[in-house]
Amino acid sequence: MEKENIPLVGRFAPTPSGRMHLGNVFAALLAWLSVRSRDGEMVLRMEDLDTQRTSAEFARVLREDLTWLGLTWDRETPAQSTRNQVYDDFFHRLAERELLYPCYCTRSQLHSVNAPHLSDGTYIYPGTCRDLTQAQRESFSRKPAWRLRVPDREYTLEDRCCGSFRQNLAQECGDFLVRRADGVYMYQLAVVVDDGLAGVTEVVRGRDLLESAPRQMYLQELLGFSKPQYAHVPMLLSADGRRLSKRDKDLDLGQLRSRVTPEQLIGWLAHAAGLIDTPEPVSARELAQNFSWERVKKEDVFVDIDHFCP
Repeated sequence: MEKENIPLVGRFAPTPSGRMHLGNVFAALLAWLSVRSRDGEMVLRMEDLDTQRTSAEFARVLREDLTWLGLTWDRETPAQSTRNQVYDDFFHRLAERELLYPCYCTRSQLHSVNAPHLSDGTYIYPGTCRDLTQAQRESFSRKPAWRLRVPDREYTLEDRCCGSFRQNLAQECGDFLVRRADGVYMYQLAVVVDDGLAGVTEVVRGRDLLESAPRQMYLQELLGFSKPQYAHVPMLLSADGRRLSKRDKDLDLGQLRSRVTPEQLIGWLAHAAGLIDTPEPVSARELAQNFSWERVKKEDVFVDIDHFCP
């Protein structure tokens, strides 16, 4: 149900580590259509926390590609790499409430076969460093990362695409990282602060990020931000079930722009999403006139990469 009298604010939040691939464009298109169909505001933000993998040049190309597709935005907020002082403030608010603690666990310890894991292999942090004494903390020579204490409580998300999703943070996640040992802030804290300060009311992104939503809901609660409406959209998969990725150069816009028009690409994606009956060329603006989340498919979409030609 829509919240009354609250302006709709959506966002693009790409990572400028390479060209957008087909899956990125799919999520961006649905985010844009949802906002424009209801006369909302679209915000652009570059999620470049990992400065070793991202660059200003990739950010420039991302803006150009979005413009080529007709997926315009109304304002751009500062890139995450420029916002450490902002994140510091919210980090200290959590620390003052004694919700954070230093963690000295190594990567190998976290991924050990003896550590608790979910059925998909995701580890659950067992609280190894949660109650260390000051003397024990001082015995380590390395700098710590910082974790947020989580409650033994179930969070429920009503998602536009995935329906009802429940997760008990203590039992299915454990205390999670908010800052790395090198001082870089983690995605969970940064995205909550950025969305909250930008007034974002709707988050549309890939289904692979669904399980991070309860952690973000917990942080929103702690930091006093309103919870946005979520839509975790279907993934685009290769014929063998592999998720499309920048690393594998799967149908990125560097290839696609030399082969198709924006209208051809958007028409194919709209058909894959269930918005139109045939993959005919169409502009994003035309699609927005009749967009409805009820028409968006709920299952993942398989793409024949070798023969893809919208």
